[in-house]
Amino acid sequence: MNLFSQDALNPGVRKREVFGWAMYDFANSGYTTVVITAVFAAYFVSGVAQKAPWATFAWTLALSISHLIVMVTMPTIGAYADLRAAKKRLLAIITVGCVLGTAALVWAQPGAVVLAMFLIIVSNVFYTYGESLTAAFLPELAKPESLGKVSGWGWSFGYLGGMLTLGICLAYVIWAQGQKIPASEFVPVTMLITAAIYGLASLATFWLLKERAQVNVESLRQGGFIASLHQLSSTARQARRYTDFMWLMTCAVFYQGGIAVAISLAAIYAEQVIGFKPQETMVLIFVLNLAAAGGSFAWGYLQDRVGHKRALGATLVGWTLVCVLASASTSKLEFWVACTIAGLCMGSSQSAGRALAGVFAPAGQRAEFYGLWTFALRLASIIGPLSYGTITWLTGGNQRMAILSTAGLFIVGLAILTRVNVERGRQAALQLTRT
Repeated sequence: MNLFSQDALNPGVRKREVFGWAMYDFANSGYTTVVITAVFAAYFVSGVAQKAPWATFAWTLALSISHLIVMVTMPTIGAYADLRAAKKRLLAIITVGCVLGTAALVWAQPGAVVLAMFLIIVSNVFYTYGESLTAAFLPELAKPESLGKVSGWGWSFGYLGGMLTLGICLAYVIWAQGQKIPASEFVPVTMLITAAIYGLASLATFWLLKERAQVNVESLRQGGFIASLHQLSSTARQARRYTDFMWLMTCAVFYQGGIAVAISLAAIYAEQVIGFKPQETMVLIFVLNLAAAGGSFAWGYLQDRVGHKRALGATLVGWTLVCVLASASTSKLEFWVACTIAGLCMGSSQSAGRALAGVFAPAGQRAEFYGLWTFALRLASIIGPLSYGTITWLTGGNQRMAILSTAGLFIVGLAILTRVNVERGRQAALQLTRT
């Protein structure tokens, strides 16, 4: 069996190009793994904000502001990228922005809460723009019946990149702690490591990946962003024609909200509730990424067989179990079990959602539809972590209550998923493509 079959790709697409596309997942995963999940999140609470009662809330607030900015701007950027055939060009600009924003986190020293929040907002905005534009290439590369496995290739390769970046940072942190170097000095170095790997690995994407979209000549006459706004207005008026895409976005608001909690607060929960030390947390996140890589790769093949909807639904059941187990964990071993299940579900659920969004996206409007998809994901990333931070604050720091309440997001998402009709949504996309 050829795991990376040429038959999964559209005519004219070579494997090396898919490798270049997947390299962007490889490149940017270090940002979420090191900055948002494993290292800087916990350092922000314990070091920058010095364990103030509002520290977790401030962290979730910074992330929520970044997601709000993306929500407001990404759909228009996506429409602009479609009309001007500018996905790759915009991705290059966005990558530079995220790399510089990540490197600038070296200035986030203890007490510099406002500066740290500002830099997280800037870097996370650029990171999310890049994630959305990269996803818009997927339907151009993979055949409709192979979106799941190709999406899984990207996600699993991305987790390998996250593990590489985290592994290098972990080795440095262990050495630094052996030298009695304080966190205020070794955490900034991990930010530079992450930025460097992001920038260098993404070069393969810009070398190998092609821009297949064609410029919309009419948009050149109207002006790019004016035409983009017209296109978005037209999409909104025709919303009833792609009901299933709208249901999927609504579903994503809830289940991705829960995933956002896991990504942005896992290290904080591990250290403050379970009692992990920083290096133990990094090992935990490393193993979580290993499980996620295997899960997303294998699940990509499964979802093409059983259907994206069933595959996504199964992961949401797993996520609900994770929240219950994490809230009840009283030992490191119990929390390890919960995190292993989370790792298996994480890449699988995100890969399945990205592939299903590709099924519903008409040709010629893919960046726009993925811009709308990103709108839903960023709304989720506001609702999830901010609700967690608020519950933690209002309950006097009870993070067990906050993580248990997160299970409700997955349950609601699962209920909404039942309203999605995949074949009806596929036919709507084909009809819009023809018209």
